[in-house]
Amino acid sequence: MHGSGQCRLTCATTATRIVALALCCWALPGWAEPPKSINLELNKLEQEGDSCRAYLVVANPGTDAFSAFTLDVVVFDTSGTIARRLAIELAPIRAAKTIVKVFDIPQTACSAIGSILVNNVMHCRDSSGDIADCVDRVSTSSKLPVTLSK
Repeated sequence: MHGSGQCRLTCATTATRIVALALCCWALPGWAEPPKSINLELNKLEQEGDSCRAYLVVANPGTDAFSAFTLDVVVFDTSGTIARRLAIELAPIRAAKTIVKVFDIPQTACSAIGSILVNNVMHCRDSSGDIADCVDRVSTSSKLPVTLSK
């Protein structure tokens, strides 16, 4: 009985050391952390003449500021057919900052929009230069029945 209690103590100590080592290694400087997401939220649509004005909340929780961040956006009507394709510049996007960007979807009634797709990030640049695959950094949400996706 004494031997099995000693094994439990030794196993618990070994497990504790493994967890502690893993936590230390995870927190070491120089270990690459994945880049933080740029969160895009479709917050509001309002009719402005023959265009639909869209309000996009852009949250950048990370430490990277972006001097270029151009979205390739596709607007679908309520039946799922492509209605418009737009290029939208969100920059400048400051580090650790939330902003609202407003853009018009020309010759489109807001009530006719079924969904909006962030098809790609066409141009993305931070202080280190151009960044490839910035679309991987984007997360989307919507406060409206109109979905925003990527």
